[in-house]
Amino acid sequence: MKKINTALLSYGMSGKVFHAPFLQIHEGFELVGAWERSQKAIQQDYSNTKSYDNLDDLLKDNIDLVIVNTPVHTHFEYAKKALLAGKHTLVEKAFTTTVVEAQELHDLAKKLHLKLAVFQNRRWDSDFKTVKSIFEKGVLGEIVEAEFHFDRYNPNLSAKSHKETVNAGAGILKDLGPHLIDQALYLFGFPNAIFADIRMTRSHSLVDDCFDILMYYDNFRVRLKSGFFIREALPAYVLHGKKGSFLKPRGDVQEADLKLGKIPNLTAWGTELIENQGLLHTEIEGKMVRENSTSLSGNYYAFFDELYFSIIDNKPEPVSAQDGIKVMKIIEAALQSNATKKAVVIND
Repeated sequence: MKKINTALLSYGMSGKVFHAPFLQIHEGFELVGAWERSQKAIQQDYSNTKSYDNLDDLLKDNIDLVIVNTPVHTHFEYAKKALLAGKHTLVEKAFTTTVVEAQELHDLAKKLHLKLAVFQNRRWDSDFKTVKSIFEKGVLGEIVEAEFHFDRYNPNLSAKSHKETVNAGAGILKDLGPHLIDQALYLFGFPNAIFADIRMTRSHSLVDDCFDILMYYDNFRVRLKSGFFIREALPAYVLHGKKGSFLKPRGDVQEADLKLGKIPNLTAWGTELIENQGLLHTEIEGKMVRENSTSLSGNYYAFFDELYFSIIDNKPEPVSAQDGIKVMKIIEAALQSNATKKAVVIND
């Protein structure tokens, strides 16, 4: 199997937890190293890797794929430099800070015949995969409304200054928002209009930490919500159709297991606890059904596997730059709606 030499642009939580373990177990990737500005940690975990002191040295090396997993406000600058250096590029969410930046990266990658993908790993969460399966089976009938939550209880400000200081990439809308927005677009397509309420609720917060987005479709509505004062969480996913409903709590275990240092595998990975099964209440072939639904397993390995064949065999990216542009369009429309207190009509 041909190897793709890969480098990370940081080795903090995202590099250590979400990227390196899967690059390591996939036979098609060679983790060459990471740009580390202060702490030099990657070689402690992966002895054959390099720790780069600056981005230029990394880009001059024999690297095929660069993973831009730095703070959001740096994504455009670093991704552009990687592409101009002739590297395929994977960018963490949020893709960029504006639609204009996202479009420029998309156009540049196309011009240079390079792959450009967005790391929307939550498509491969067990809970969302289960929701998608139920939706696609059609057992709920025509969808009337849906509600997705990414809720936490954490009134304290983050120790990461880039998340709490005012900058183009800060705030919950560009942190947790891209997860929910991407999942909604993946499931339901692009909406006709957006209405959003975006707030600051924590003491001394300088950035948004709570949002409520209503997405208007022709015959149904989708609501996306996230905040830091949800001590008793509602179901993360609620779908109501003309035949029935499906309620699913958040249950994916991958992030927690990866933080514990567990090594991902292809046989027994991403299996939810049974108490996190979803509740299906609907009518199937004339019979009322109210039962727990077995959850599908999650595995971020599938993202990296698709990314590998995207680069090697010129297959589509697992999450394309165009997907990233669409998410940014929703974010910009949400900001406009919040500022004007009006619904904003948008075009795909």
